[in-house]
Amino acid sequence: MNRHLIVFDMDGVLIDVGASYRDAVRQTAGLFFQPARESNRLPDPLFHLADLAAVKHSGGLNNDWDLTCLVVDLLFGLVEKPPIYSHPNPWTRYRETMAHCEVTRLAEFLKATPAPLARLLEEKGRVLHPFISSLYEQDVGSGNVIKQIFQEIYLGRKLFQSTYNRAPKVWRSEGLIRHETLLIDRRLLERLAEKNILAIATGRPRAEAHYALERFDLKKYFAAVYCLEDCLQEEKRILKTRGEKVLLSKPHPFMLDAVAKSLADDPAGFYYIGDMPDDMLAARASRTGFKGVGLLLAAPDKEKLKKQLLQAGADFIIKDFDALEEIILN
Repeated sequence: MNRHLIVFDMDGVLIDVGASYRDAVRQTAGLFFQPARESNRLPDPLFHLADLAAVKHSGGLNNDWDLTCLVVDLLFGLVEKPPIYSHPNPWTRYRETMAHCEVTRLAEFLKATPAPLARLLEEKGRVLHPFISSLYEQDVGSGNVIKQIFQEIYLGRKLFQSTYNRAPKVWRSEGLIRHETLLIDRRLLERLAEKNILAIATGRPRAEAHYALERFDLKKYFAAVYCLEDCLQEEKRILKTRGEKVLLSKPHPFMLDAVAKSLADDPAGFYYIGDMPDDMLAARASRTGFKGVGLLLAAPDKEKLKKQLLQAGADFIIKDFDALEEIILN
């Protein structure tokens, strides 16, 4: 039997994350500016998720922590600010500095501009302010203020505390992870798994990927699940053995080639289903010869994303999963 290897991205493909990861980016930005003067004038919501999607689809932002840091930095450029406080503790430095900032100009810009993030990105680019960069170093619990705010919002109080063994600093409510929904029909997964080999290649941390798989009862369909930690582990190995510093997260094809290499079978074809240009770049760059299948299902602006996916080298574009079986069969 000619079995194919079908690898799925998770966010925006298997799982709808519009009300979880994407909204966590927006709420993290809102909480970040809350200590500033006139923060009550900021709009709620801070910006539209379609605007955020345009920034994410610009490439190189597969990691939503990096996306959040960039968004906070873009907005910080419009804040009236005093000299940055230089306290050695990042949380104290953050709070003391933001308490002396004023966000009236930022609030007016957000209210008056149709796509404020996309405009700021076009005008400013991705050069981080040193203050913002200083709050995005290390990890949760060791000084990364932006990542910790995001993780508290996404995971919620109980799951954050069990994951990081520490109490949250800014968020006490339920996590947005609970708002995720399933995008794919389990019956389709079952049919695909009967005749093919299914796997996942996602930028999620392993704990968050397996949380979703268990919550939606999907684990049984997938032969392999590659996550953020697999990339980080291989990066450390390369640094130790070869002295080279590399980044193996998408758009690097490491996870796709690693999935293919791990199989005992020799598949008849290789497919990667993703919803980001970086997914298509990873498929195109793979040594194994993956075909990139761009999925538009969860995109706010489907026509714009379609163009971006094709520019990134997508072999197929599908609006939903109905066309996937036909692509695999042909």
